[in-house]
Amino acid sequence: MSEEDDKKVTNITNVYISDSVISKSSILGEKKEPEEEPEEEPEEEPEEEPEEEIKEIYERRWIILALMSLSLIIVILNNVTLNVALPELSQDLNADNTDLQWMVDAYALVFGGTLLVMGAIGDRFGRKPALQLGLIIVALTSGATAMYASTSEHVIFARAVMGLGAALVMPATLSVVVVVFPSEERGKAVGIWAAMAGAGAPIGLIVGGWSVENYGWEMVFWINVPVIIVALILGIFLVPNSKDSQKRPLDLVGSFLSIGALLSILYAIIEAPNVGWTSPETLGIAGLGLVLTFGFIKWERSTENPMLPINLFSNMGFTMGLVAISLAFFVMFSFMFTQMLHFQLVRGHTALEAAVRFIPLPLGLMPAAANSDKLVAKFGNNNVVALGLTLVCTGMLLFTTVEVGTEYLRIALTFFILGLGMGLTMAPSTTLVMDSIPEDKAGVGSATNDASREVGGALGIAIGGSVLNEIYQNNIVVPEGLEVHSPVATESFPAAMRIGSDLLGEGNMLGSELIANARLAFMDGMVGTAMVSAGVALITAILVKFYMPGKTK
Repeated sequence: MSEEDDKKVTNITNVYISDSVISKSSILGEKKEPEEEPEEEPEEEPEEEPEEEIKEIYERRWIILALMSLSLIIVILNNVTLNVALPELSQDLNADNTDLQWMVDAYALVFGGTLLVMGAIGDRFGRKPALQLGLIIVALTSGATAMYASTSEHVIFARAVMGLGAALVMPATLSVVVVVFPSEERGKAVGIWAAMAGAGAPIGLIVGGWSVENYGWEMVFWINVPVIIVALILGIFLVPNSKDSQKRPLDLVGSFLSIGALLSILYAIIEAPNVGWTSPETLGIAGLGLVLTFGFIKWERSTENPMLPINLFSNMGFTMGLVAISLAFFVMFSFMFTQMLHFQLVRGHTALEAAVRFIPLPLGLMPAAANSDKLVAKFGNNNVVALGLTLVCTGMLLFTTVEVGTEYLRIALTFFILGLGMGLTMAPSTTLVMDSIPEDKAGVGSATNDASREVGGALGIAIGGSVLNEIYQNNIVVPEGLEVHSPVATESFPAAMRIGSDLLGEGNMLGSELIANARLAFMDGMVGTAMVSAGVALITAILVKFYMPGKTK
């Protein structure tokens, strides 16, 4: 190991191996004055061993990052792959629309609702055990679902259990990365982690499309098992354990309040497009979520051992980092939701063909995120993130010019621009959030970062979908003679396309006119959604420019 690497090793603090602390003083060879007689304190060997162990961890830090990225990808894949399999699940399990929605939402609700608690459990009892337990839960549930699921209820229950396992995994991955890497390399490492988190969704669509087209919906679950087995075996030998050195007790009241608040808010957001944003159900559940949030804040301020110290939000790096991440995922998930419909129903591609057309997005995102630390060092966090959000805004504005016949090359270029912007936004923002958190709270800090992604993504799909539907329903023109189909065709773009296709199959050429009108109305809705996303990105860029910290030590 070089002299420069030796210096970096001394900056890795609070790494815990086999439940014992390796502190900075042990690395530097400093010794505390013994409280009892010095003569009874023997040789220096006990302090030499931790130093050797921490050097070994430092030398394999990039392998650890690769393992954490692999574990992270498993979580992200499970969040999106099932979407591609919904038509097959509908046929094989006789699932109606409500069943299908809950197959998707059960995972998102349990995952998002329990993130903070699972991050706190990792901090208290060890991030490595939390990671491995979560992976085991996901693997066992995936395998059992693929083999034995025969009803919608089986799949919905399995997805909820998988969400619980994923909530253990995701905070642990980032907190392990933060603890293992010295401060000089942390920005680079977190950038790579953020790149995998951002690229996971489009990769998940491709994996899901390939699985369903070649095997069936069961493969969406089976594909988790061998990947998790590899991650588990390697993790046993390569990933160090770490946890809160002070062994503070779990904040049980805060845990229940956070679960209730996040579940209520996410449920209200997810259900709002179906039951109405101003319906009593939406307003009541959202109100409950806000009440529980205020209760959580009040409790965390008063308790001796808070799960999430509220004073962290006074740090503008922490707060603005969360805001930037949340709104970036708002745009990304809104965009992916509309583009899957665009490619499949407007352009007639299969699920796999549609997913493959997303590839320019991660091609832009991954290198931008992985190398953003260099730009941050030169220009500052606020300027880099503001630039990223401006690129996102530019990409969304370019999408407002897309028409039914626009060639894919132009769309691919826009995807690439969006990917660059997302990468420059996510990585520096995530690094800022984690740099604001004490290492003892790395799990909760990571979970807070992850929860902001979940809430932002859920809002993006809900609001983007609502804008799309509203414009579509106002603009769709049902041809004369098809009045009997008007209510259904006006309510749903996929339904209109299905009705048109059925009519064409019966030899009724009015079906062709209905399909053409539905596509035009959808494109109007897509443009409206892109305008909303562009506005969100621009406003966030302005906030970031003026309120996010610039260069940090």
